[in-house]
Amino acid sequence: MGKKRTLGGALLATAILTVAGCGGGGATSTETAKAPADPADASGTIKVLTARTDLVQNGTMARYAADFNKTYPKVKVRFEALTDYEGEVKIRMNTEDYGDVLMIPAAVSKNDYPKFFAPLGTTADLSATYRFSDKTDVGGKVYGIAQFGTANGFLYNKAVWKKAGITRWPATPREFLGDLRAVKAKTDALPYYTNFKDGWPLTAWSNSIGSVTCDAKADDRLAGAVSPWKPGGELNTIDSLLYDIVKGGLSEKDPSTTNWEASKGLIAQGKVATMHLGSWAITQMRDAAKKAGTDPDDIGFMPFPVRKGGKYCAVLASDYQQAVNIHSSHKAAARAWIDWFTQKSGYSAKEGAVSALKSAPMPGTLKDFADNDVTFLERSEAKTGEVNTIDNAAEIGLNKPDYRQKLVDLARGAQHGSLDDYFTDLDKRWDAAARTAGS
Repeated sequence: MGKKRTLGGALLATAILTVAGCGGGGATSTETAKAPADPADASGTIKVLTARTDLVQNGTMARYAADFNKTYPKVKVRFEALTDYEGEVKIRMNTEDYGDVLMIPAAVSKNDYPKFFAPLGTTADLSATYRFSDKTDVGGKVYGIAQFGTANGFLYNKAVWKKAGITRWPATPREFLGDLRAVKAKTDALPYYTNFKDGWPLTAWSNSIGSVTCDAKADDRLAGAVSPWKPGGELNTIDSLLYDIVKGGLSEKDPSTTNWEASKGLIAQGKVATMHLGSWAITQMRDAAKKAGTDPDDIGFMPFPVRKGGKYCAVLASDYQQAVNIHSSHKAAARAWIDWFTQKSGYSAKEGAVSALKSAPMPGTLKDFADNDVTFLERSEAKTGEVNTIDNAAEIGLNKPDYRQKLVDLARGAQHGSLDDYFTDLDKRWDAAARTAGS
C-alpha cells in the first residue's frame, strides 16, 4: 500500500490521555540524542517504525539500510511496517517498546514530546539546517526532524480537464466549482473524489490554511477565541468549498464506498478528475498511470483556488517527523539514521516531496508551481501546542477526519442541518475551549 494514515477518531482523545499518563510518559528526557562524531562510534541494532508497508515489502527500505551501512557499518537497521500506524503506535506508547526511531503520532500532544522522545538539539542550531524545525520545538529544543515537507493543492487529470474545455487554473472557489461542473457535463469522469471512507485524506484540507490568505502564520492565528469558521475566515472558505462540491453532486454518490488504493488507478485512468491531497501524492499517482498504461504527465497539481495580489500561494507543511524513543539504548545510532535518511538517502527526491534540508532545491513535481510563480510559504508551527490544546478541548479535530466526514454527510443529506449552523457550532466550541484551555 502507499501512504496511508488511520486516525482513531473518537478513540483518539482517550488515547491521548492514556499515552500521556503511563508508559513512556513517566520520564522527561534531558539527554540529547547526538549524532556520532565518528561513524564507527555508532553501533547496535535499531528498530525503525514506518507506515510505508509498500517500501518494506518491495525491498526499498532494505536498500536504504544497505546504503546507510556503508557509512555506519556497526549499526543494524530493522524495519517494522504498520498498516494502521497511528492506531498501533499510540497503544505501544503505553510501554517503553515503541521502536528506536519512529514517526511522531498525531495522538501525542506537542507539549508532551519531552516525555516520549529524546531531544535532538536546540531549535536555534537545527533550524539553520532543517525546514519545519518549529513543528517539534518544545522549550527551545527539537524533538523530531521531518521526513519531508509537502505543498497542498489539488491533484487533477490534465487530459480530463482539457477535454472539459478548461485551459487555466481556477482563481476562485466559484470558478473551481464551475470547472467541476464542466467536467461532469463534458466528460465521463467523476469530477471530484473525496476519499471519505479512509478518512485521513480529508485531513489534508487543513493543510491549506495559510494558502487562502498567503499567510505563513495562519495556523498560529488559530490560538485563541478567534471563531475560525466565521465568514471570511480561512476555514470557512476551505470547508465551504468541500461542502459545495458534495452538495452540488460533483463527487461520488456514496462516499462510504471510496477506497484510497483504488483512487490512484481511477485518477490515472481518467475515471476521476480531481482530488485534494498533498504534493507527496503526485509520484504515487504517476506511478499508477505507468501501471495503467496511461501518460504519467497527465497527472497535474494545482494550488487552492484563491489568489492574493494576483498570485497563488502554497503553504509548505511538514510531513511526519522522525524522533528517537526516549528509552532507546542506542540513541546515537538512532540519530545517525535520522540524519542520514534526511540528508543522504535521496528519499524525499524519490517521493517528489519537499526536502527537509533547506539547501535542497524544490522537487520537479512542483515544476508547474514554480513556472507559474506560485508563492511558497513555510508554515509556522510556533503556536501548534496551543492550537492543539484548544482543538482537543473543543473535540473538533482539525487533523482528524471526523468533523469533515460530518461536513460531507451534511452536504449529501445523510445528516440533518445547515452549513451555517454547523460553522456556528464549531466556532462556539472552539471559542469556549480557547477561553478555558490551560486554565
